[in-house]
Amino acid sequence: MMAGMTDFATVLRTPGVEEECELRGPIGFMAYHGGHLEWMTDVIARRAADASGASLYSVIQPKGMREHFPSTSVDPSHSEALTTFLGHVDIVVTVHGFGRRGMFGSLLLGGQNRPFAAHVGTTLRRHLPAYDIVTDVESIPEKLRGMHDRNPVNVPPQAGVQIELPPRVRGSSPMWWDWEGPELTPHTEALITGLSDAALDWPSARKPDLDDPARPLAETDGAGVRGDDSLGDRQAQPGGSRS
Repeated sequence: MMAGMTDFATVLRTPGVEEECELRGPIGFMAYHGGHLEWMTDVIARRAADASGASLYSVIQPKGMREHFPSTSVDPSHSEALTTFLGHVDIVVTVHGFGRRGMFGSLLLGGQNRPFAAHVGTTLRRHLPAYDIVTDVESIPEKLRGMHDRNPVNVPPQAGVQIELPPRVRGSSPMWWDWEGPELTPHTEALITGLSDAALDWPSARKPDLDDPARPLAETDGAGVRGDDSLGDRQAQPGGSRS
């Protein structure tokens, strides 16, 4: 499929699309534009969730599929897994990718929970000092602010933060042309550490037992629980971005 605009329910019904949900702590990470749409966002969300004992919800589009759908179409009524996830968490971080001229070194922190955005921003500045961590909503392009009530970042009781990541910090910009891995790029690793630290340090977080296994949901129609078999392949491909 070519890049285009569709809706959440249609994407979930598409063969090859995988949905994953793991319930742990009351803070959750989401990446519903994952896989080959907004490159590496689901990997970043998963690793931050694993490191902090947070819950996880992601949608992974397979290689060759880049169907974009607006966040306001991500309706829990279309997904048992998403309904359960949003009913479990108190606060979330949604991970997105974007690319705009003049903003390739900027991380944009939107969403309705502004104290949490300030907290995440402060933590990320320690780990990514070379980046511009934008927490002033008025300085974020309107379409990337994540302030709509129907955006799932704002559905949990304490709402949350929508973080927009440029290709550079996801390891998919030309500056990483000679990076051979297999590890993630240093900037991506620093980002994941910053996000997990922010989740662990948030005062209202009920600290989970990191020795307890996550509880994956049963597979829903047209959606399965994905392993990390495609991680190496995705690290080797250019990143997708959202306008």
